[in-house]
Amino acid sequence: MDSHAEEMPKNTIWITVSGSGTAECDGVYCPSQAPPKVSESGTKSSLGYWNGKMAWDRADGKAARNPSISYSDSYKSWRIARLDGHLAYQQYSSEPLPHEKWEVYVKKGTAPAPTIMLHDSDPRGKNPAAKSFFPRPNVVFVLGGPGAGKGTMCELAKNQLGWEHLSAGDLLRAERKKGGAQGELIEGYITAGKLVPDEITVGLLKEAMQTTTDSTGHINFLIDGFPRSTKNYDAWVKVMGDDGANEVFMFLFECPLPVLEQRILGRAKYSGRSDDNVESLRKRFVTYKDETMPIVDAFQAKGKLVQIDSSMKREEVYATVKEMLKGFTDPSAGANPLTERSEILLGLRPYPKKEPKKTE
Repeated sequence: MDSHAEEMPKNTIWITVSGSGTAECDGVYCPSQAPPKVSESGTKSSLGYWNGKMAWDRADGKAARNPSISYSDSYKSWRIARLDGHLAYQQYSSEPLPHEKWEVYVKKGTAPAPTIMLHDSDPRGKNPAAKSFFPRPNVVFVLGGPGAGKGTMCELAKNQLGWEHLSAGDLLRAERKKGGAQGELIEGYITAGKLVPDEITVGLLKEAMQTTTDSTGHINFLIDGFPRSTKNYDAWVKVMGDDGANEVFMFLFECPLPVLEQRILGRAKYSGRSDDNVESLRKRFVTYKDETMPIVDAFQAKGKLVQIDSSMKREEVYATVKEMLKGFTDPSAGANPLTERSEILLGLRPYPKKEPKKTE
C-alpha cells in the first residue's frame, strides 16, 4: 500500500466460504492480520489490506498463506488459497469486495466454485473461538432393535430430505481402520475385549458433524444407534457441552420380535453378517431392551420421544419420519421426487440383480 494507507478505513468485514469442491477452502475468514510486506506487484500492504484492497486470513489459523483471500494487482483478480498456500479459486474483478462468479484456479481447486458471504462482524456469534461459523447442529437420535429399519429410514432421509446420517459404530470402525494414535487406542480396547470409552465415540460424532457442516453447510443430523444407554448420553452431554447441539428428539422404531426375525433371516441371504441369525438376534434384542429402555424413558419424560411402529409398510413409516422432520427440513428438499435408490429402499422397485462373477 502507498502513502494513502492510513486513510483507508479499518477492515472489519468477515467472510464465510461454503459449498466449494475443495472442502478445505470452506470456513470463516477474518480481516487479515498479516504483517506489512511488498506484494508481487511491488505494492506494500498494510494491516487488513493487500494491493490496496481488503484481505482476509483463515480464522482457524491453519493456512500456510496469509492473506488467504486477497486481490492480485498483477492479474486483476481475487484469489482464495488452499491450506497449503496454493491458489484454488479466482474471480476476475476489480470490485472492492469479492462476491460472485468464482471459478477454479488452473486445476488447483475442484468444481464447484464456492459461495461467498460477507458479514459485518464475526458470524460465529458470541464465541469467537468456536471452530464453526454455522449454527449449532440439529440432532435426532435414532434407536430401534436389530432389523427395525433404522438404517433404511436414515438413508431415505439423507437421499430425499438432505439430513446427514451418522452411525457411531461406522465411525469407530473407520477410525480403527485409519490407524494413527486414536485408531491404535480403539484397536487396543477392542483387542482386549473392552468397550471403547464413550468419550471417544462422542468425540468422533462431534468431529464428523463439524467436518460435514464446514464442508457442506448441512446442520441436520440423524445419529443412528446412539445413545444406547444413559452412560452413553452422559458422555454426550460432557463432550458436546450445553451449546454443542440442538437435540430435537429421539426416534424409537418399535417392531415385534417375530417380524424382526423374518427380516433378519431375509437379510441374511445377502448381508454376509455373522450375527444375522435368529439366535444372535434374540440375544441382541434382549441386550437392546435392557440397555436402551432407561434412556428411552428419559427422553419420553422430557417430551422428546417419537415412537414409530416400524412393522408398518415402509412407505407409511417413511411418511411419518418425513412429517416429524418437516420443521427442520428445507421445503424444496421435502418436495423432491423419489430417486431410484429411494424407490428401491421403499420396496417400490426391485433391487438390481447382481451380475455373476466372470471366471477366466
